[in-house]
Amino acid sequence: MSRRPASGAARKLVGLSLLISLASCVNVIPRQSAVVLPPAENAVALGVKPGPSISDLSLTGADASAALASFRESCPRVMSRTDASGLTRPDDWRPACTAAENWGAGSAVLFFLSYFETVQVGDGKAHATGYYEPEIVGSRTRHAGFDVPIYGLPPDLVRAKPDDAEPLANGRMPIGRYGPDGRFTPYWDRAAIEQGALMGRGLEIGWAADPVEFFFLQVQGSGRLRAPDGTVMRIGYAGQNGLPYTGIGGLMRQRGLIGDGPGQYPGSMQGIMQYIHEHPAEGKALMDENKSYVFFRELSGDGPLGALSVPVRAESSVAADPRYVPLGAPVWLDLDRGEADGMWIAQDTGGAIKGANRFDTFWGAGSQARTIAGGMSGRGEALVLVPKGTRARLGVR
Repeated sequence: MSRRPASGAARKLVGLSLLISLASCVNVIPRQSAVVLPPAENAVALGVKPGPSISDLSLTGADASAALASFRESCPRVMSRTDASGLTRPDDWRPACTAAENWGAGSAVLFFLSYFETVQVGDGKAHATGYYEPEIVGSRTRHAGFDVPIYGLPPDLVRAKPDDAEPLANGRMPIGRYGPDGRFTPYWDRAAIEQGALMGRGLEIGWAADPVEFFFLQVQGSGRLRAPDGTVMRIGYAGQNGLPYTGIGGLMRQRGLIGDGPGQYPGSMQGIMQYIHEHPAEGKALMDENKSYVFFRELSGDGPLGALSVPVRAESSVAADPRYVPLGAPVWLDLDRGEADGMWIAQDTGGAIKGANRFDTFWGAGSQARTIAGGMSGRGEALVLVPKGTRARLGVR
């Protein structure tokens, strides 16, 4: 059950499940426009069962220590936000958070044994993908070889005023812009933006060298730009143009371009990138079918920020649907991908991460993180750890 390095078979550079379904990480990082769920549906409405004792989970000291550190960082937010899952209340977390402030890492397993109990949400059948913080070649300024603009959030990207547009299914007004005639209209799509709709407005915060690499950084929702002089600029999700996300991996599979058959490209992020680079016109048209476009802001400080506005940590942070998992809660995964087994802290969300027991594991930055995250698609079981006393209060027996 301990987290271990990926096997050779596990190291194919995929991200296909992410690319097919991602609609943002929202997050976190992010990530893309969300799939809307029925307003009343959450963990309590779906059904909750008691899980096993934490002492039966084979929690290791190293795993518990990393999870405790991430949980501690989440505590200020956990104790001040409403839990959309219906499982917990802000004050429920206070005993664990108070104890976590000065708890020694050497007895981290005891911390979780002392303050938590487990629940199974729905049938507990889990599906986990992976994400990472990509690093691409880029620069703060435009010069030869660096001419792919990275835009900050446009000031005319706004939410419609009441009566100016049809509300979305979740009741909120759509995002778009107001034209010269004062009428609300959808915002520029990917193709229009890449054709120059935003040029000349001073919105560029950086420039990328490869449009394909930048496209995949947008899928992830945050990343790093490494300049030729070795300096690094970290950028994070600032917003999205309000148009739906289309996963190009799914389109390519439907059209027979990727797969295991003769003449097909590998069903992986490497394979998808290879196809686009080798077929630039077709690849550009394919990317333009994803009308969603992500805007960025420069990040400073420690690590990319998740939906809780605290840093997400490699091999400790996981994105989840807050309707089914309280953000900040520990999550136990037991999957058919051993490197993702163990304790995680729900600190992020994602547009494709919708539904009970759907998770997106964070693997950090660098080539190994890219490999593991890209190839991550694990299935198994999940438990949510909640403060002791939660089951009794909810009548979960």
